[in-house]
Amino acid sequence: MSRAHSSRSSAGSSLSGPVSKSVVRVLLVDDHSVVRAGLKALLESTGRVDVVGEASSGEAGVEKALALAPDIVTMDLAMPGMDGLDATRRITELGLEAKVLVLTVHDVDELLLPALEAGAAGVLDKSVADTDLMGALDALVRGHAYLPRRAAALLARRKA
Repeated sequence: MSRAHSSRSSAGSSLSGPVSKSVVRVLLVDDHSVVRAGLKALLESTGRVDVVGEASSGEAGVEKALALAPDIVTMDLAMPGMDGLDATRRITELGLEAKVLVLTVHDVDELLLPALEAGAAGVLDKSVADTDLMGALDALVRGHAYLPRRAAALLARRKA
């Protein structure tokens, strides 16, 4: 059963269907090298993702996003120096075409709205990344948002 909801907008290539003609270019931003290595191994094992770069801080993530023009940036939130929210906001403000997928171990309920306000296109709990990451990337490639299933309830409470 899916743990997330992807909202629809524009169509694009798919990662979860037949192998697409173009490989999705991903930049990994996380201050833990073992997390980056695990994500890289997971993503590159599909043959449909090219990890074009890695960064261990928000500052380096923004610089590499500018230099490498990835399709998707996976962004940790808790990093020394510029945190993931500020880095996401900066990437968005620069008008880069990269979609930012926030990956976090922190309470998604508390971070969902700040991440979306910063410009994230999706939010994923790291505890389910091994099973849900490709679905999240697929949603972003298609131009959809990727949010936890409970996101609708959280957003409704915010409006009330």
